[in-house]
Amino acid sequence: MSNQRLTSTNSWAHRLSAVAFDLDGLLVNTEELYTEVGHTLLSRRGKQFTRSLKNAMTGLPGPKAFEVMIETAQLTETAEELSAESAIIFADILPARVRALSGVGELLDFLDHQRFPRCVATSSSRRFALEVLELVGIAARFDFVITAEDVTHGKPAPDIYLSAASRMQVAPANMLVLEDSHHGTRAGIASGACTVAVPGPHSEEHDFSGVYCQASSLADPVVLQLLSRTSHQ
Repeated sequence: MSNQRLTSTNSWAHRLSAVAFDLDGLLVNTEELYTEVGHTLLSRRGKQFTRSLKNAMTGLPGPKAFEVMIETAQLTETAEELSAESAIIFADILPARVRALSGVGELLDFLDHQRFPRCVATSSSRRFALEVLELVGIAARFDFVITAEDVTHGKPAPDIYLSAASRMQVAPANMLVLEDSHHGTRAGIASGACTVAVPGPHSEEHDFSGVYCQASSLADPVVLQLLSRTSHQ
């Protein structure tokens, strides 16, 4: 879908007073690193990490994502084995190459000013999420981190965002969800939250049907415009 811009007639009907952020590919550039790791894993086995496989895996909890890789590439390893190998590869590249993406600092500054609660809701493991947030220097700027390990059903099920809203003590309709993947936006939409797609190069082909609008990055004025319009209703 093309970017939907906000007008006086399409503001979200509910007051937004909390924000839930995805992590990978939204706050930090780890999706491009995941792509590199995927290429390494499969090239070691004489296979190719295709764009369609990347699309199918993006946004899913780790074990489920590796199951997709195993089925698609017809691998003999288990998801646990691929996860362990992936962690070793990541350890070599993550500290030097992870970075926050455009607009993260400015948006967090705005949320500080508005005193909005905010969290990270990610399909990554808790250990990985906390490590990444610490590496880019923004761990302390979130009230909490909720991961796929904390819910029964990971994305695209709505569990993680329903839990996020509950912990921030807001109704889902009063929460903004920012996501970069189709699986993530489906989870946000299903929870009843105002869901905005923020695709990156890794997800620009995803189907974002049903999102409230689409932004080019977290620096896109449409994000602050949406929060500003509803923060004083």
